[in-house]
Formats: sequence, C-alpha cells, structure tokens
Amino acid sequence: MAVSTSAPSAKRAGQGTAASGGGERAWLRELPNILNRPLTSYYLLAGITALLTTLGLTMVLSSSMVDSYTETGSAFSLFQKQALAAAFGLPLLVLASHMPVHLFRMVGYPAMLASVALLLITVFRGDAYGSGAVRWLEIGSLTVQPSEPAKLAFALWGASVLARKEELKQLVDWRQLLMPLLPGCGALVVLVLVGTDLGTSFVLLSVFLALLWVVGAPGRLIMAMIAMVTSLGSIMIAVEDFRLARVTSFLNPSADATDANFQLTHGLYALGTGGVFGVGIGGSREKWGFLPHPESDFIFAIIGEELGLIGTLVVVGLFGVLGYAGLRVAARVRDPFARLAAAAITAWITVQAMVNIGTVIGVMPVTGIPLPLVSAGGSALIPTMVALGILLALAKSEPDAQAALAARGPSRVQRALSWLGLDYSASGAGPKRPAAAAQANNRSRSTQVQARRNRRR
Repeated sequence: MAVSTSAPSAKRAGQGTAASGGGERAWLRELPNILNRPLTSYYLLAGITALLTTLGLTMVLSSSMVDSYTETGSAFSLFQKQALAAAFGLPLLVLASHMPVHLFRMVGYPAMLASVALLLITVFRGDAYGSGAVRWLEIGSLTVQPSEPAKLAFALWGASVLARKEELKQLVDWRQLLMPLLPGCGALVVLVLVGTDLGTSFVLLSVFLALLWVVGAPGRLIMAMIAMVTSLGSIMIAVEDFRLARVTSFLNPSADATDANFQLTHGLYALGTGGVFGVGIGGSREKWGFLPHPESDFIFAIIGEELGLIGTLVVVGLFGVLGYAGLRVAARVRDPFARLAAAAITAWITVQAMVNIGTVIGVMPVTGIPLPLVSAGGSALIPTMVALGILLALAKSEPDAQAALAARGPSRVQRALSWLGLDYSASGAGPKRPAAAAQANNRSRSTQVQARRNRRR
C-alpha cells in the first residue's frame, strides 16, 4: 500500500518539477523577444529612473539624518531639499520626454553658451564650501553648481555640431571632427579645473571621446585624444599638491588611514560591516560622524553598509541596464543627432556612476563626484533627470517605437499638452493643433464651401 500511494505522489512531484523547469526555460527562450519589443528601451529607462530616484531619496534620508540634526536641529532638513529637487525635476523629466528631437538640437547652442557664462561667473564670484574648492554659485536663495548642467549642455551641443557636419558630409577630415568640438570641450574643462573639479573634467572628456567614437572617428585619432586626456590629467594632478596626495594615498591605501585615507578607509569599513545582506536601512554606524559626506560622494558606502552586497550589486546592475538601454536607443534611431545625443548622455551617466563607485571601493582616487540620481544635491539631480527625460524622448523616436505609439493613440500627457496647444510628436514634427480647434476649423471650412455653392446657384 505504501509503495502504491507514494508512486503517484512522486510522479506528480516529478511532473511539477519538469513543468517548473520547462516554464523557466520557456521564459529564457522568450527573453530575446521581450528585449526586441519596440518600446523596450523606453520602459527600461523609465523603470530604472524611477527605481534609482526612489532609492536615492531613501538613502539620502537615512545617511543624512545625523548630520542634518547636528547642523540644523532637524533630521529631515537635507532630505527635504533633496525631495524638493526631485519634485521639481520630475515634471521637467516628463515634459522633456514629450518634446520633439529637433527642439533638443536647437537648445544645445544656447545651453552651451549659458554654461560657459555661468562657469565664468563662478570663477570670479563663486563660493567655496567644505574642501575650499570654488564650485558653487549663489543665485538668490539658491546655491547651484554650474558644472552639473554643463554636462548636459555639452552633450547636446556636441551631438548637434557633429550631426550637422555628418549631414553636410563634412566628416572626411580629422580637423572637421575636432573643430569646434575640441575647443568647446577644452573651454569647459579649463573653467571646471579652475574650480579644482577634476572629476567633472574627467566626465566631460569621457563624453567628448564617446561622441568621437559614435560618429566614426578613426582609431588613430581616438587613441591620440586618449593620450592627450591622459597627459592633461597627469599635469593637473602634478601641479596641485592635494591631488598628488590623493593619488599617492590611493596607491598606498594603508599608509595614512587617519588623514589622507580617512574617508576611503571608513568607506571600506562601511562596505565590510554590511556583509551580504546589510545591517538594515537606518542602521549604519559610519554615518555617526565617522564617514565624511555619507549622503553625497560616499553614499554608495552607506548603501553597502545598510543593504549589503546584495544592495550594491542591484545598484551596479541598474546602472548597467541603463547603459544597455541608452546604447540600444543610439543603435536603433535613424536621426544622427538622436544617435549622438543618446550615446553622449549614456556615457555621461554611466561613466560618472563608475567613477563614483570605483572611488568608494578603492579602485580609483577620490574625485568627489556624485552617484547619479542617488547622491544628495539638487544641482546634480535635476540636470540628470532632464537628461533622462531627453533619453526617453529619443527612445520614443525609434522607428518601431513610433509605430507602436501611433497605434496606441495619444497618452494622457499628450492630450493635456494638446489641450494647451503644446502637443509634439516624438519624431519632432512640431506642435499640433488641439483636437477641438481642429474640428472647429474643419466645420468652418465646410460652412465656407457650402456658402460658395449657394452663391453660385
């Protein structure tokens, strides 16, 4: 009896296991089809932006509570600023995602001029905080860091310059590839370096190299530019004592754990304390006056301490998928500007994330740049959200995505913009008239035609 009853159970269990395994294999077989759907890039970018922004707000609250209470008497003061910046950036992101591609191309030149002007003003009228670096500019009651929106301005301007040259078939000479792209990048880098911001300079140069690579510059030219960037970086490190001290301490991290390597050492302590699963959100010990800037430059260390290895791998994975989605957009769009802008924005965000994470885990010298969407700072958060809104608009300009969206009809946001007279197609065709106005115009034309016919009779 025992054998006869257990045999069907074992058979059913085997069937269940086989069905489960078959379901997993079917899902894996279906994955390429999912990734090839028309709106995959759009949904990946939208989902990752939402996840990273939510994670950033959570971790800024957790990592800044101690310092905020010490400085202001409220544990939520810095979090409130970050939440306000996110609330301001979200509608800009949504608006940018519904704008036409040609509008971003037009914005590139004035944005570049405005960035150069703001950086020039910062050189002469800027303020120094914390480390003494002159990187901030007070505009009324706001304190902004002009080098952050300059990254977006350079990405759009550089893409516009190279796209125009490509359309005019002028990219046959290496001088056409570099003029005026190289002087423009050089001007921004010099102005940023005056404020002793080597990390932002490295990001701008990475965007410059990404634009050259995507536009199809010869390998010899790219290698020459990499050599130039490396030489420039070495000179900038050598002429400033504090940068040289950072590099030498990076090469020997155990040499001075109480001074030059204090921040790096406590960042590694935080990562080690977190283990695999972390100590839980809010349970960090390093944020209690041990780790400098836990809410900005070293927020990844707090993520590792409170969310553990699993949390850090999730963050790295999200930025990896964001890079994949951005490059997917660049590979699938047809417009030269859209291709270059998508690659430039993707390079900016992913390279900056790599530099920040590399700094925290000790594989790169300390540079002091934020983790995109996660670190505290409205000057960095808002331009990044706008850039991702632009990337969403570029994702919708993919030919297959345009067809899929046209089959669905207008969204609620498009209907709202249409009601305001601001409805723009993803392809950049320009503003469309609101539906009610178009119907009224058609009725008016019909009435005029009928009146002419009656006069003829």
